[in-house]
Amino acid sequence: MKKPINEDFVFDKFDVALLDALQKDATLTHQQLGEAIHLSPSQVSRRVARLQAAGIIRRSVALLDAARIGLGVRAIIYVSLVRHGGEEGLAFEREMAAFPEVLACDAVAGESDYILQIVAASLSDLSDSVLRRLTRIQGVNSIRSNIVLQSIKSSTELPLTQCL
Repeated sequence: MKKPINEDFVFDKFDVALLDALQKDATLTHQQLGEAIHLSPSQVSRRVARLQAAGIIRRSVALLDAARIGLGVRAIIYVSLVRHGGEEGLAFEREMAAFPEVLACDAVAGESDYILQIVAASLSDLSDSVLRRLTRIQGVNSIRSNIVLQSIKSSTELPLTQCL
C-alpha cells in the first residue's frame, strides 16, 4: 500500500525497504541494495535520486564513536531565555549553530526553551568551554545540565514501519 508523504511524493514498500537498508549501512552499493530489496541497481539508483531530490535522504554520513575519539562526556542541557521568542531566540540559535560541541539544539515547549545535546572531552572542558560560553550568551536566563552516565539506547534509525 502506498502512503502519500506530501502532494509530490508517495512511499511504497520498496522505498521503505531501501530507506531501512540505507539507515543500517549507507555504504552499500546499488547492486547490494538491489539484492537486499529485490530491485535492479538502476531502479535503486532512480529511487535513491528521487528520495534525495525530495529531501527525504538529507545526506549520508559516517557515525563516529565519540568516546573512542576522546569525546567521552555527553550532557543534556536545558536552556531558558529571559524572553520567549523575539531577538533573544534568534541570537541564541545563531550562537548554537557556531558551537561544534552542540550535537543537537531543539526548541521546545515546557519548562525550558531549548534542549541541547553536547559532547566534550572532559567534565572540565564541558564546564569551562561550553557551560561558561552558554551563560555569556545574551538573553540566557538559566541553564540546567544532566551528565549522561550510560547510554541505554542511541539510534539514528527512524521507525519506518509507520510509513506504510
